[in-house]
Amino acid sequence: MRQAGRYLPEYRALRKRAGSFLDFCYTPELAVEATLQPIRRFDLDAAIVFSDILVIPDALGQKVWFEDGIGPRLDPVSAMGEVERLEEGGLTERLEPVYETLAGVREGLPDRVALIGFAGAPWTIATYMIEGRTSRGHERIRRLAYEAPELLDRLTGVLTRAVTRHLIAQIRAGAEAVQIFDSWAGALPATHRERYSLQPIAEIASAVREACPDAPAIAFPRGVGAACADYAAIPAVGAVSIDQGVDPGWAAAALQGSAAVQGNLDPLVLAAGGRAMEEAVDGILSALAAGPFVFNLGHGVVPETPPEHVAALVARVKGTGA
Repeated sequence: MRQAGRYLPEYRALRKRAGSFLDFCYTPELAVEATLQPIRRFDLDAAIVFSDILVIPDALGQKVWFEDGIGPRLDPVSAMGEVERLEEGGLTERLEPVYETLAGVREGLPDRVALIGFAGAPWTIATYMIEGRTSRGHERIRRLAYEAPELLDRLTGVLTRAVTRHLIAQIRAGAEAVQIFDSWAGALPATHRERYSLQPIAEIASAVREACPDAPAIAFPRGVGAACADYAAIPAVGAVSIDQGVDPGWAAAALQGSAAVQGNLDPLVLAAGGRAMEEAVDGILSALAAGPFVFNLGHGVVPETPPEHVAALVARVKGTGA
């Protein structure tokens, strides 16, 4: 999950230098520094590149900007003509700053620390492109799936190709694994999950494995519960990341026979720290550590998290905590 963020004072200082958030993502010097900051502080086994899932629509030609206190804003896609005007050609050239960041991070990382690239899944990116902002209910795109499925199918195809190219380019720039974030997969009704989440992720993972067979793909279908097993069953998916709503004991039985499991400490118990965090960590380790497993959070670090809690978490996982 995202490691850099507002919980680190050095990140907040760096953010002030960046101007807009997209400028931050597209300035390799700053993005390299943001990626390396948590690695300098904590004994982590991997770094995840500092970027954002919305670099894809931006590179496709949709207007994207970030408003302080609100988050991402986009000019919404609402008609087939707007989908057809998206610029797939030259996508990786426009995203070259991201690949420069990966190369710079790889150069600055200790050899023992892996580097992870990432992208949003087509469904999750499409929610932003159609809603025009972060939406909890996703009413507009969910209705569109019923009223104009051909538009959503066309957009999903564009995004599947774009995400595939972006992930392969990240691996060639230095990423050793890539994660596909379907953060809003839980908003999909079960009847649409195969069409708009599972199948696109399967296509992306397969293409990535064919082009870069040594770089595992990690799928993160947030909020889908037991349907995580369907993602673990995708042949080219090497690991499934689970959110804090998934029982680790169930995940051990249902998922680890097909894929590694990544997860799934509640970010709020990390913010709380103390005995509650220690017990939660121990429970996850007890449930999952006998199989292929990457300890992680169930979602990103929340801004109010004290950095010393992150240090205590890492020590506990690695067996050196109190």
